[in-house]
Amino acid sequence: MNTMKNSDHLNLRKDVSSNTMVPKQNLIRIVKNKDGQIFVDPTKKANGRGVYIAPTREALERVKKTNALAKGLKVKIDPQFYAILEKEIAENWD
Repeated sequence: MNTMKNSDHLNLRKDVSSNTMVPKQNLIRIVKNKDGQIFVDPTKKANGRGVYIAPTREALERVKKTNALAKGLKVKIDPQFYAILEKEIAENWD
């Protein structure tokens, strides 16, 4: 019998930039809360609709080009938010 220990379990989430499943801790979570605010969720636990993106500049460029964040969050994304996201990637992930 093939049993899996809890420590072996990976929480996978779909990266909207590449449509691949990646471990949750390797992704940035972006949330739209019930008030319509969009923000980066460092805790990965905030309430609201969330999407995940790989923490690379290439992924950010792909998301801008395909409009994947807007589709995933079901809201129009302010271009200034991409600058915030780029700063997050540069400061905390590179």
